[in-house]
Amino acid sequence: MSDFQVEVRVVPREGILDPQGKAVAGALKSLGFAGVDHVHVGRLVTLSLSAASPEDAADAAVAMCRQLLANPVTEDFDVRILEAAGS
Repeated sequence: MSDFQVEVRVVPREGILDPQGKAVAGALKSLGFAGVDHVHVGRLVTLSLSAASPEDAADAAVAMCRQLLANPVTEDFDVRILEAAGS
């Protein structure tokens, strides 16, 4: 078994109301960042995970997202295995 650093990004699905993203977009425009059109605000979850391979670590993280970390109705997620811990 190896330890892997896993990064999970969770964001609202396209077409789902994102009031926090809308507020951030408005604030950025009011600060003079005129080029900002669309903002999605989500969250980043980082994990240290023991697994036999990077693929097994990714599979475990996807299962975690489906069961707890992301709402399958309103959110999308992306799992990235960064590197083995201590590498």
